[in-house]
Amino acid sequence: METLITILSGVLVTVGTYLLLSKSILRVVLGTAIFSHAAHLLIITMGGLKTGNVPILGDEDVSAFVDPLPQALILTSIVISFAVTAVILTISYRAYQTLGTDNLEELRGSKYD
Repeated sequence: METLITILSGVLVTVGTYLLLSKSILRVVLGTAIFSHAAHLLIITMGGLKTGNVPILGDEDVSAFVDPLPQALILTSIVISFAVTAVILTISYRAYQTLGTDNLEELRGSKYD
């Protein structure tokens, strides 16, 4: 199962790279969002997909515990990627409103202007 998720993460990185190399701002934003999803999958996979109980000491005698650190890192990564995506969408929408295009070649302008 971990191998399948690692391959899926690699596919997402490939798709994100393809979208980042396009000329449309919206595709670049989607590429960054897909990169963040690939990072989430990779962090979860590196933490290990195992089962067990919560790591709370109590009356029960439990032999297997689940590490909560990857889940905390994923939660933090989701919040950060949501904020970055929102900022990039806001900036790209404002650029589209101001300049009337979402083509990155046209936004760059000519070097002869």
